[in-house]
Amino acid sequence: MIEKSFFIRIIGCQMNVYDGDKLRGELLSRGWREADGEDGADFVVFLTCSVRERAEQKAASEIGKFGKKWKKSRSPRLALLGCMAARIGSGLARKFPWIAVTAGPAHIGLVPDAMDRALETGERFIADRETQAADPISCAPRGRGNPHKAYITVANGCDQFCAYCIVPYVRGRFASRAPEDVLAEARALARNGVVEITLLGQNVDAYGRDFDGDARGRFASLLNDVSAIGGLRRVRFATSHPSDFTDDILDVMRDRPNICPSINLPVQAGSNSVLRGMNRRYTRDEYVSLVRRIRAALPESAVTTDLIVGFPGETEEEFEQSVTLFEELRFDLAHTAAYSPRDGTPAANRPDQVPPVERARRLVRLNGVQAEISREINASMVGRIYEVLLDEPAPRGEGLLQGRTATDKVVLVRAPLEMAGTFREARVTGSSPWCLEGELV
Repeated sequence: MIEKSFFIRIIGCQMNVYDGDKLRGELLSRGWREADGEDGADFVVFLTCSVRERAEQKAASEIGKFGKKWKKSRSPRLALLGCMAARIGSGLARKFPWIAVTAGPAHIGLVPDAMDRALETGERFIADRETQAADPISCAPRGRGNPHKAYITVANGCDQFCAYCIVPYVRGRFASRAPEDVLAEARALARNGVVEITLLGQNVDAYGRDFDGDARGRFASLLNDVSAIGGLRRVRFATSHPSDFTDDILDVMRDRPNICPSINLPVQAGSNSVLRGMNRRYTRDEYVSLVRRIRAALPESAVTTDLIVGFPGETEEEFEQSVTLFEELRFDLAHTAAYSPRDGTPAANRPDQVPPVERARRLVRLNGVQAEISREINASMVGRIYEVLLDEPAPRGEGLLQGRTATDKVVLVRAPLEMAGTFREARVTGSSPWCLEGELV
């Protein structure tokens, strides 16, 4: 039997990390070897994103770089997976002959067989919209990139159809996984030494609403059951939609101390007229009321958000309403972006596109406002002691480990690598808008 090796590149969201971990586990179980880098791999796997044009441009650029080597040695072969593959994978495969496999999220279960055939017979596999959806890879992730933290996708796809968003078109309609499957996977991960699990969904709070019968409290029930699994010190979830985040979720979070008080609640705009144009299905006042309920129920919670500037038709006044929303609610962190038109979405066809230069200006202004808010919030934490799950070497700074508090604040501490995967108390000694500095107690 020939030795087969692979290397996985993640360009995109946490769901791609989860899909990559599942694929890694399946390939390892088939006798594949994970290479240390692209140069030593027979197959390089790209898990890609289509939410913004820049993510697709980055992936296409990285894929194009393999052309010179391919022409010389016909190696490595590439697998293009994820949302970009679902959107334009067949076109890229025609352009780049070194792409041997393309498969969107609905077809990832077909990828291991396709990779085997590509190496053994040279057969290419190009999934398209006519390809029948596959059963997902069923094994619990093993050989994960992070041995003590893991993701579990609890629902795939989305039914919200926000006017700017490509997700429903590339990941499909909303579909919850069976609770027994989610719990079995979580238990297997806990037995394997995982101490922190994040439950994932494009709209995780809507979990179970596609089941027959009474669906009220479905996600709250799942969250409660996962948090009761022995060995799990922390449970997180993302991403929430304001229209589906209900008080019973807060009740479970308050009653279960290992559910982290950290909530990502995308608002996307501070103006009611822009929210209507986005098809977000809530008002500014309803969103503000929800954030206040969260903070009343969980006083130590950290609330983060996502927001798009320069949505088609957004006026300067409407943009300023996003600024005042940030000033009013004072988020711990905000993931902001200039609007990026996505072909096939309603907003991309609107004639009132905001000029790119104006989008960029608004983004800089809003980021400046949020940076000052984050700086003030993080500075208030200096001198306090927090439990931190040490994670991995810090991106910069020799001898530093990066960890996170229960509220998902990044803390950098000087500690040996052997401490990765352990919980330690750290006193915060310094801060910036983006992270905290600390010392072990």
